[in-house]
Amino acid sequence: MKARYASANALLLILVFVCAISIGTAAAQSGGRLIVLRSPNFGWNIALNLKIDGRTVVNVVQGRRYDHFVSAGRRVLTVSAVPNAYYSEPTSTVLNVRSGHTYVFTAVWDGSNRVVLAPSGLPPGQAY
Repeated sequence: MKARYASANALLLILVFVCAISIGTAAAQSGGRLIVLRSPNFGWNIALNLKIDGRTVVNVVQGRRYDHFVSAGRRVLTVSAVPNAYYSEPTSTVLNVRSGHTYVFTAVWDGSNRVVLAPSGLPPGQAY
């Protein structure tokens, strides 16, 4: 009798875990993939500060990038250099994230020593 309850409990636990994983996967797919790269000449002693909707999500250092899913909807991407030796203002870009889409940006310096996000395209047949 105990073996019967043990196997029923094990089956119930397995179903709970499968449901939890399915819900997590569905939540991740309800957004888009955001990739933010640094330009090659960004600087070796400067990090790229990335905020999404006013909240810092990452400081991207040399040799790294940001590559995560973000929820669908209107998002404001704000970038700046840290430490901010030039006292330049952060710049923002509005992105309307759609489910299943990938958005690629490269952080570059503009002519007035500000960091801006330049949209980058995915090469045909290549995924980041």
